[in-house]
Amino acid sequence: MMLQYHGFSGLKTKRIVFENVFSVLDSVSLEHMKELTARRRLIEESINETSCITEATAREMSGGLTSRSQQDIQKLEQYLPILENFVIQVDSISRNKNLLISELRIQWSSTVSSSRFRIGGPKFFQINSLKYELGMILFLYGVTIREQAFEILSEDKQKSACLLRKAAGIYKHLNDEVLPLLQSILPPEKPPETATNVSFAMNNICLAEAQAIAIKMAEMQGLSAGLLAKLHYGVTQLLDEASSLLQPGPRDISRRFLDFIVSCSTLHELSSYRHLAESYKHAEQVGVAIGLLNRAMSKAKNLPGEQSWREVFKNELNKISDMLKKYNDENAFVWHHKIPLDFELPSLEGRTIVTATPYEPERWERQITFST
Repeated sequence: MMLQYHGFSGLKTKRIVFENVFSVLDSVSLEHMKELTARRRLIEESINETSCITEATAREMSGGLTSRSQQDIQKLEQYLPILENFVIQVDSISRNKNLLISELRIQWSSTVSSSRFRIGGPKFFQINSLKYELGMILFLYGVTIREQAFEILSEDKQKSACLLRKAAGIYKHLNDEVLPLLQSILPPEKPPETATNVSFAMNNICLAEAQAIAIKMAEMQGLSAGLLAKLHYGVTQLLDEASSLLQPGPRDISRRFLDFIVSCSTLHELSSYRHLAESYKHAEQVGVAIGLLNRAMSKAKNLPGEQSWREVFKNELNKISDMLKKYNDENAFVWHHKIPLDFELPSLEGRTIVTATPYEPERWERQITFST
C-alpha cells in the first residue's frame, strides 16, 4: 500500500472579468477577452464549488467525461493556451500596464500554507502579476492531474504512473520557467505555491509516487529483492530531497504536508531494509539480514499521526517483525551466524528509474488590439 495525501484539494480563487479592465479597439479582440473570462469562470465555479449545473450537464459539456478531475483537467487545458497568449499580448501594452493588471485583483488561496483558513473562509493572497495567475493555474493543473492519477491507480497502474510523471513535468516547468520571473515582485505575505522550492519539491513528490507505483508493478513481475530495495530507497531519496528543499523555504508550510513527506520517506526506507534483508538471506548471510531488520525496527519507533498512514506503517512493520522472528529462529537452529554490529552493516543504495515528462506549454495565437 501507498501513503496518500489529498490535502492539495481546496485551492480557491476570486472572480476575474478581463473585459471589464482591459479596453480593446475591435469586436474580435472583445470576443477573445470574453472567452478568456468564460474559460476562467468554468474553473472558478468548479474549484469554488459555486457551479449550478448538474452532473449530467457537466458530463455532456465535457464530451462524456465522468470523472470530476478529468473535467477539471479539460477546463484547465482550454484556459491555459489563451492565458499564455494573453500574458504575451499584455506585455505589448506601452502605458498603464501595471495599473490595469492591479485592477484585475488576481487573488488565490493556498493549499500548502499552514494558515490556509481563517474565520469566515480561506485566506486569499493578491499579487498584481499575470505570472502569478499563470503560476497558480499551473500548480492547480499539476494537482488535478495528480488527483486523477490516484483515482485510476487500482485499475491502471501504468497510466497512473504516466500521469504522475506528467504532473512532475508541469512542476519542473513552473520551477524553471514561470516562478523565477515572479520572485522580484512578490510581497512579504505570499502563498507558498509561489516559491520555487515548493514547486521543486512537488516535482520530487510526483516522481517518488510514480516510482512507488513502478515498484508495485515490478513486484508483480518478480523483480529480485536486491533491486526492489534500491528502488524503494530511490523513493526515499527523492522525498528526502523534497523535505530538505522545504526546510529553508517558506515557514508557512502545512505541518500535515511535511509529515506526509517524512512518513512516506520512512515507509519506503523500511521497505528497502526488508527487501535488502531478504536479498542477504538468499545469499545465506543470515546474520547480516537479521542486523538489517533490527536496524529497520529501530527506525520505526514513531508512527505517523494520520490513522490511514498508521495502518500502512503497521502492515509494513508486521512484515518486518514476522521476517525477523523467522530469521532469528532459523539462525538459532540452523545457521548460528554472528549478527554484525550496526556500523558493520551495509548501507542502503538508491536507484531512480522515473523521469518527469517535459511540459511544453501551448499558446493559441490570437491578436488582441488594446486601447492604450
